[in-house]
Amino acid sequence: MEEPSVLDYVKSLLTPWKRTKIEIPASITGESELAEEPLQEPLPVEPKTKEVEPEAAAEPLASFTFPWRALLALSLGLAAQWSFSHPVRNPILGTTLLILSLLAIAWAYMRGEWLPGPSPETETRTDHLKVRTVPLVIGLVLSVITFLASGGNLFSVLNITLLISSTAFLMRAFWLDASTQESWFHKLKANYPREQWSVLLSRWTLLVLITAAVVIFFRFYRLDQVPPEMVSDHAEKYLDVLDILKGQPHIFFPRNGGREALQFYLVTGLHLIFNAGLNFLTLKISAALIGILALPFIYMLGKEVGNRRIGLLAFIFAGISYWGNVVSRAGMRLPFFFLFTAATLYFLLRGIRTSNRNDYLLAGLSLGLGLYGYSANRILPLVVIAAIALYLLHKDSHGLRRQVLWQSILLALIALVVSVPLLRYVIQDPGGFSGRMFSRLGTSGGAPFGQLVLVFLGNLWSAISMFSWSDGVVWVTSIPDYPALGVVTGALFYIGAALLLIRYIRARHWLDLFLILSIPLLMLPSILSLAFPTENPNLYRTGGAAIPVFLLVGIALDGLMTGFEKGLGAVWGTRFAWGAFAILFAWSALVNYDLVFTKYYEQYRTSAHNTSEIGEVIRSFAETVGSPDSAWVMGYPHWADTRLVSINAGYPNIDFALFTEKLDTTLAVPSPKIFIVHPLDETAINALPQYYEDGWFQVFDSAVESKDFLIFFVPPQADEQIDE
Repeated sequence: MEEPSVLDYVKSLLTPWKRTKIEIPASITGESELAEEPLQEPLPVEPKTKEVEPEAAAEPLASFTFPWRALLALSLGLAAQWSFSHPVRNPILGTTLLILSLLAIAWAYMRGEWLPGPSPETETRTDHLKVRTVPLVIGLVLSVITFLASGGNLFSVLNITLLISSTAFLMRAFWLDASTQESWFHKLKANYPREQWSVLLSRWTLLVLITAAVVIFFRFYRLDQVPPEMVSDHAEKYLDVLDILKGQPHIFFPRNGGREALQFYLVTGLHLIFNAGLNFLTLKISAALIGILALPFIYMLGKEVGNRRIGLLAFIFAGISYWGNVVSRAGMRLPFFFLFTAATLYFLLRGIRTSNRNDYLLAGLSLGLGLYGYSANRILPLVVIAAIALYLLHKDSHGLRRQVLWQSILLALIALVVSVPLLRYVIQDPGGFSGRMFSRLGTSGGAPFGQLVLVFLGNLWSAISMFSWSDGVVWVTSIPDYPALGVVTGALFYIGAALLLIRYIRARHWLDLFLILSIPLLMLPSILSLAFPTENPNLYRTGGAAIPVFLLVGIALDGLMTGFEKGLGAVWGTRFAWGAFAILFAWSALVNYDLVFTKYYEQYRTSAHNTSEIGEVIRSFAETVGSPDSAWVMGYPHWADTRLVSINAGYPNIDFALFTEKLDTTLAVPSPKIFIVHPLDETAINALPQYYEDGWFQVFDSAVESKDFLIFFVPPQADEQIDE
């Protein structure tokens, strides 16, 4: 066979889908066989390149290799992320250290000290493309009827029943029955009559339970206080929930530019089933629950792209992250981007790996449901297409391309059927569905194409750099201008990306490239804010990217722990590995705790209007000496949203807003009365005593500095004198 040229080797790198990769012999590169072996063998299996003599196997610890290059790469990465972070903010030093860290990680990779765990073995199976004809026909007919019954942008018992039935029939039409399911059922049935049951907890299960408890603590601790106040967006959501309770169950809620429906039905369910109050806490609970549901999928994704330790590491660091916590606590639809990104990617990647049609169907189900969750989920079809395209372009798909295309069509069909009611609304009111999205794109403003390209590139850079520099200026769901990742997770993220890129260049596995490219793709809902570039980046429209980001964190840390285990042996290597994890986890947990429960909390309460205190004053007045009909909030520019005051006071149907020129309308209302006044509103301060001579002002001392307001109280005697 003719020896390949350098040009042949370069062509094989650039066109992996055309030819088999040309390998450079180890004798030329100078690499040890040990560095290459972990790419082929599972982690617990020792390299099998040569026989190990009994005497060599019993050598003392001194013969082991300490992975100092890996520790050098980690130290430089941590120093780089620290240099980017507050209060240091030294981009030149940070960039220099980051480059050195990436060079060190390449060195450690080549020496076998820091290697990403191998991906699970691909399961090749033939799908004979068989379909159950009767359920298929019934499902398609019911889907058409669902479309016809979904007019008017309202859910009903009829169209919901039709939607569930059509989806179930089509899933049944394509679903492959597994023989293992029957054996599992019989095993459960055989064990059910037993009088005594025993539960065995392995060390791994115990570790998973402990980490889950830590994550639950971070997600629900002080949820009633962090964040402390509602903003205007919460008022819109509250009104959407009231629409449902009033008998208007919209498919898509058109208020305030249009909103997807799932959160509002979740809040309604919490209210009706668990008697949860219609308040800020219930909104936060609904969002926190969705954020929690995303985490098991991250764990399973970690197992899918590597091993269970990668899944656990991704799970725990995502669970305690500042990014995940502030978005999941905000009381908005935002965590649905986390949930459906994680679920869709899990089923899709597992389907591709196992050639299992059922996983494609579940990916389609998740993709369709996601369109009811949050507008950023509209980017997920593009991410799915990118994953399938990358797989088909690589040699991994050889012999399976036709089958994958068929299974992908099934995925799209299920997603379409699930979203039929929403599709009906889109056809009826395309502007109402996409108006907010197109307003961000800037396509309707007549801006030159070249200008939009420059804005896009600027937005892309801002989004990519948010991990180490600035997460934007939206104080409701972030600490303005802080990095999206902490020192530990930021360093591990960059190292994880470098490891996968190096491995892709060497092994050309499509999944390595996809995990890297999926990050900017999932950030597009933020990047494409071309008309309002100041809205980019932000932690919620980029939220889907957190899934692959924390997978890379898990891959990086797992590789470091593997380096310890291989270099120092089973006993000491394991101790060093888990010791390194404990140190990095404790560091990250302390930093994230401070960010969420101190810095985020403090900046939020100083930025938000204290409508809860105003509402409490009105509530106390109405429940003691007055009534809600004799209380008002004097209008003042850029002050409290009186809808939030009404909600906090417990009277959501009363509008307490009043402007000075309408003060005369209050004269006919029986006393006593109170007026809430901004301390800088000189017009109201001067006008109120002229209408009510016996009234007086009192300063309300807010718990937040600079949030004091005035209460003007009118006693009953004042009204009597005016009547005379």
